[in-house]
Amino acid sequence: MKKAIVIFGSTGNLMYKKLIPAMHQLFNKGLLSNDFQIFAVARKRQSKEAYILNAKKNVKDVVDWERISNHLTYVICDLNKKDDYIALKQKIHHDGYDDVSVYLALPPTLFPMVAKYASESGLIRKGDYSKQIVFEKPFGEDLKSARMINRELWKYFDEKQIYRIDHYLGKEMIQNILVVRFANIVFSNSWDNRAIESITIMAKEEEGVMARGGYYDKVGALKDMLQSHLLQMAALILMQKPESFSSEAIKNEKMKVFEHLQFHSTDLILGQYQGYRQAEKVASDSTTETFVYAKAYLNDERWQGVPIHFITGKKLNEKRSEIIIQFKDGMDFGEFFPKLNHKSNRLIIKVAPQEGVEFEFSVKEPGLTNNIHMAKLDYCHNCNALENTPEAYERLLLEIFNHQQTLFTRWDEIEKTWELVHHLKSSSPMMIYESYDDIIAMLNEKGVNIHDL
Repeated sequence: MKKAIVIFGSTGNLMYKKLIPAMHQLFNKGLLSNDFQIFAVARKRQSKEAYILNAKKNVKDVVDWERISNHLTYVICDLNKKDDYIALKQKIHHDGYDDVSVYLALPPTLFPMVAKYASESGLIRKGDYSKQIVFEKPFGEDLKSARMINRELWKYFDEKQIYRIDHYLGKEMIQNILVVRFANIVFSNSWDNRAIESITIMAKEEEGVMARGGYYDKVGALKDMLQSHLLQMAALILMQKPESFSSEAIKNEKMKVFEHLQFHSTDLILGQYQGYRQAEKVASDSTTETFVYAKAYLNDERWQGVPIHFITGKKLNEKRSEIIIQFKDGMDFGEFFPKLNHKSNRLIIKVAPQEGVEFEFSVKEPGLTNNIHMAKLDYCHNCNALENTPEAYERLLLEIFNHQQTLFTRWDEIEKTWELVHHLKSSSPMMIYESYDDIIAMLNEKGVNIHDL
């Protein structure tokens, strides 16, 4: 079957920053066939040559433009006109493409309309699993809008035809979590409240909102990061071993986590960086949070009493996304083996910008003393790769083309995580912070002592 991807929103930032570079890499690695075709759909009336010229100006990565051009068809389409969808469908059918992925690189408010016309035009027919539709995060702007969008989608498509992207799930180390947990008995046998003191899941950013103020001011850090990326990471860390490692079995176990996860609004800290209100398209009196600290517990026997800390924010001291598993203290040798600068064992799963796993453990200090100090075993995933590790969108696109849904979110996951965030949102006072030291001071005031953050 000849495969093609139809991308609505092909003159947008996502196309230039992620999709074109990812498809260049897939072609370069021989993972896309010679007859694979990209149908770049946009409203602007221009030739393919003009589109490629403009794309060259906007794509920062090195791209084989001759190859991309040979596999690309530019299609003019007014999203409000059903006849344009019909013409697109006829062209795809005429060119012999029968395995088609329709990718909506569009704002979520346009999802229902495009889905409706994609269905009514015959571009995607319900139950035809050689056709699938792909949606970008955010899937809705709150619980109510997410449910409304999904009700519309289910009118036109089966759940198995719907691919909802959370790009964090395409990152190498997120995919590695299950391997680290279940392929290493040293961790799998100590992955519960008997051995683990706490879990911290973080996504820190140095930059502010930049040109995304108009979008971000309506959403904020709770909805932008906690509802999707951080909760998905938490589910993979906390879930029980699935019956199999199929897409559905993994999602079933993740859902059990979401159903038993409990946040408390009294443990919620919201912040906004100084200068945010001066950003482009941000309201001058905005109360949108750019920083979130939240604490949760999983109400089940395995994790009873283990706090799960969530931290995310902009304009912080560094760019760092990682998961920290803090183990309990081991045996105390008393004066015989004194502990110097001692910390208990930690497993750190590094997601970005570094990728890898680090384990901190106690050893005797070299020499004639009996002092105990901390040593590290450090695996750098992207350092040791023979080639550059694939960017998340390379993996996600390849999974779409191969009809694999493991790295995509199912509707019940989306609904439950929106419910969690909806119930968490409270009248917590907003702190204006100038630096990360302000955040640490606020956490300390609240009695939150998180190691080395």
